[in-house]
Formats: sequence, structure tokens, C-alpha cells
Amino acid sequence: MSISFRAVNEQDIPRICSFARDRTEQFFFFPAATWPLTPAQLQGSIDKRSDSTVIERDGVVVGFANFYRWETGGTCTLGNVIVDPQARGQGIGAQLIEHMIAIARTRHQAGEVTLSCFNTNVAGLLLYPKLGFTPFSIEERQDKQGRRLALIHLRLAASG
Repeated sequence: MSISFRAVNEQDIPRICSFARDRTEQFFFFPAATWPLTPAQLQGSIDKRSDSTVIERDGVVVGFANFYRWETGGTCTLGNVIVDPQARGQGIGAQLIEHMIAIARTRHQAGEVTLSCFNTNVAGLLLYPKLGFTPFSIEERQDKQGRRLALIHLRLAASG
């Protein structure tokens, strides 16, 4: 099995859009998007973000992430993190996030990496602490049906 990373390209976008199997998964991945996620919506997000990256396994795109905030010498904030449903639970997400942390450290000289995770995203909440992220703030949000959610903000010191 061969794992590699590269910048996203236009041909990857329809595949990445297919990774969210339902409205809930899409909300975790891209809360501002409307269901179903279209290539135009994802391209619009990519155009405003930095370091949009895919992870490939044996030449097939199985995950995607980017930064929606990036400051040289400051903080990089991870967003749009998603893994192909067929590849979940196999360490792909962890490898992708570790790669993004390395980009934050090397390309942006980031002092810390942050991300946010909704309280109902159990997979994310179990993964991020394993990678060294710790919660530092909780913000009230609403899902698309108007239900209350907690958006948990986590951070990792770049040297960590």
C-alpha cells in the first residue's frame, strides 16, 4: 500500500464531494455548504483557503483537508477535513492531519495548529486528542435544523 500527498486538482473535486454520505457528514466537513455538496461549492471554498491537500492510497484520493486561516509565524487552522467512507478507521485521517501539521510548521512556520469539531462528531473528537490536540474553547452553534450544538476548538503547539 502506497500513501502519498499532493495539492488538490480540479479532477479530484467531484470525488471529494462524494465523501459526505449524508447531510450530517457534510455539515461536519463543510458547515456553510448546502446539501448536496456540488463541485462549485467546494471549488469556492478551495479558492479562499490555503494548502488544499489530498491524500492518495495506491493512486486513489481517499482524503482531503486545507487551512481556512494561516498566518506566517502564527496559527494555521485546519478545515474541510474529510476521508472517503471506504477508508475510514484505517489511519488515513491521522496521516492527513499529521501531514497538514507538517505543512503548517514548515511552509507557514506556525506556532500552533488549531481546528474545530462539533460535539456530535464522535470520530473527530476521538481522533484529535490522539494526535495531541487539546480543547481550549467551546462555542454555541446551530445545525441546519436549528438545534443547539457545541463547536469545540482544539489546538496543538507546533513543536508538539
